[in-house]
Amino acid sequence: MKRLIIFVSILVVGGIIGWVYISERNTIKEVTLTSPGNTAMYNRAEIVLQKPVPIYIEYTENLTGKRFRTVTTPSDTLHHLDLLLLKANTEYTYEIVIDNLFKQRSKPLTFKTREQSSWLVNHWFNEKRPHDSSALGDGMILVCFGRLPGYMALIDNEGQIRWYWQVDDVGVRAASLTPRGTILAMLRPFEMDKIDDATQTPEEIANEEHKKPMRRGSMGFAGGTGLAEVSLTGEQMWRLDLDKIEKEKDYQIIHHDIWMDEENHIHTLYRPKKITEIPVNGKMETDTLGGDGIMVIDTLGNVLKTWSAWDVWDVANDPYIDEYRYDRFHMNGLCFDKDGNYLVSNPIEDQIWKIDRQSGKLLWKFGRNGDFKMDTTAYFSFQHAPYITEQGDLMLFDNGLYDKRSGAKAFKLDEKNFTAETVINAMLPPEKYTSRMGNAYLLPNGNLLQTSSKTGSIMVTDQSGKVLWESIMYYAPYRAVYVPVETWDKYFKEIK
Repeated sequence: MKRLIIFVSILVVGGIIGWVYISERNTIKEVTLTSPGNTAMYNRAEIVLQKPVPIYIEYTENLTGKRFRTVTTPSDTLHHLDLLLLKANTEYTYEIVIDNLFKQRSKPLTFKTREQSSWLVNHWFNEKRPHDSSALGDGMILVCFGRLPGYMALIDNEGQIRWYWQVDDVGVRAASLTPRGTILAMLRPFEMDKIDDATQTPEEIANEEHKKPMRRGSMGFAGGTGLAEVSLTGEQMWRLDLDKIEKEKDYQIIHHDIWMDEENHIHTLYRPKKITEIPVNGKMETDTLGGDGIMVIDTLGNVLKTWSAWDVWDVANDPYIDEYRYDRFHMNGLCFDKDGNYLVSNPIEDQIWKIDRQSGKLLWKFGRNGDFKMDTTAYFSFQHAPYITEQGDLMLFDNGLYDKRSGAKAFKLDEKNFTAETVINAMLPPEKYTSRMGNAYLLPNGNLLQTSSKTGSIMVTDQSGKVLWESIMYYAPYRAVYVPVETWDKYFKEIK
């Protein structure tokens, strides 16, 4: 009797499982694969099911065997999944996984991406230059092109373009990552500031030194007149043309940095002017001074808050105000400190300033003639792109106008005792000297991403400045932005 009960129970359970299996069984009615924008690096799958259920796709790069999985879609009968950052001219095998109790899998399907567009082929990757593909780690490098058509592109550790976004009527001057995993682009009229677009030889760069500080008017400061937010699928989420929507002329041009905070507000640099009397050849004259400040706007273009360097600067006691009247500060970098306050780069003073984000008070100056005791051999000049590393240190790119050496430097600042310890001093080889632009970033693996803009070089170095990986661009890249692997987590992940 006991055996009979067990046998009947097994039959009942088996029947229930069978019934559930049959009832859960679904059918893939249609699969369509397209390439939005006819790009070699992006395929979009449209999948129609018989019954609504979540799905995802697992796909394999046939040559390397690397496997990936998309995110799971919500339950529906019509699904769209984005296969992003694909390699051009590469074969993939994929399976559609119906995410029901029994994980139905389609039969293996295949596709091959088309050949890369000729203008996006990067020919740098060869034995003539350092090309340690492990030096970069798992992320990619974001670069911008400021002529027409403007574009942004992602470069992988093999020098291949894996994503790009193009805009036809304007150039892209700079970009940053937003908290929501998108890319924020600074747009600029391509005919402006052409001097920053062309690469130069070390000799040509040296011959430029008489131009320090480089004063070329309000549009000549790595400037832009617009903003756009772009997703990894290439969708332009919004665009602002500040020169068309802002009535105040000082708000029509931004420059150097754009950062989005957690409230989706944008923090950038702008060019506030000051009309005042200054001594000129021993006489007092009224003049319009050119300065810098911080502007906060929302994604509709509403100006929420501004700060001007003129609010904290003593014009009357400035011995250089006559000489630098049209570009007193040349601020070329903005970031947030650990406590949420601002850090700005003041290259004419060879200093980084800290500004209280709420009150606008100048809290301290770091660098030559600043408030911190530091190793004088670690002084920097005409620096660019300050930011706070994951370790909490202040990193910047030292253009090195005095000794003609450029490279990354990082400092541990004691804001209580006003002392600074040099923790990284990774100067590039002399032939990579760049008098303007450039940036440095500490990678998760401890290496450094460095940009020598005027030589057209984007490099990964170790912390001594040794070049491990290099990509030569055909133009002068303003900066190179590291894009960590987590950026595309909401689209796909590699299956380890």
